[in-house]
Amino acid sequence: MSSVRAKKHLGQHFLTDKNIAAKIVNSLRPEGKYTEVLEVGPGMGVLSDFLLQKTEYQTSLIDLDVESYQFLQKQYPQLGKRLINGDFLKLDFKDAISGQFAIIGNFPYNISSQILFKILDNRELIPEMVGMFQKEVAERCTAEAGNKEYGILSVLVQAYYNVEYLFTVKAGVFNPPPKVLSAVIRLTRKEQLQLDCDEKLFWRVVKAGFNQRRKTLRNALSAVIPKEKMTEDPVLDLRAERLSVEDFVNLTKWVSRRL
Repeated sequence: MSSVRAKKHLGQHFLTDKNIAAKIVNSLRPEGKYTEVLEVGPGMGVLSDFLLQKTEYQTSLIDLDVESYQFLQKQYPQLGKRLINGDFLKLDFKDAISGQFAIIGNFPYNISSQILFKILDNRELIPEMVGMFQKEVAERCTAEAGNKEYGILSVLVQAYYNVEYLFTVKAGVFNPPPKVLSAVIRLTRKEQLQLDCDEKLFWRVVKAGFNQRRKTLRNALSAVIPKEKMTEDPVLDLRAERLSVEDFVNLTKWVSRRL
């Protein structure tokens, strides 16, 4: 098998530019934080070639596509069980990898938000992520309060990780070319793993606020806290997009005291 056919239903767009592949891989900064890296959706191995040259960490690959998996088996026979044919979104990390690890990938655009939520759900294991996303998703991750791109993903990702927009990637370096621009971002986990509030309630407050983002928080949060328990606090007259992560933490504490 000399090549793999990109499959639309899997959201596959194979990166063909080796300089960009090397730049993505070199954006990882282990610095003693981890010794394992998991590549998601390696396709034909353009990132894998560079990852497997690194000696500061051990690389594992996971791909849902059987054709890619069979291609990679022949390409990297040394990987053995570190080449996984499976669904990243269903993977039990503790069974597949021991200890802390980073995630890297040219991610399928149709599941990019789900990949980020999977990382957030397992943040205690993942100190770093470097990934290629649709430019729009990358901008949502890095957006600041007050920006029209700022939303649920922005707040939840930034609550636990420092986010850096590294560079934009044009469509012509993929096969087949996507109809959108792409971008590479890096997430570096914050030192403090726990927020200074009830974290489950924090997620509920953030989601409720943005699910009705045109409404003020007084109206949007009525699904979380009864209106009769709300006070005249001026923050409730703002829309969710005006609040920073710290503001949402403080709002969650306020809600918690009234429940």
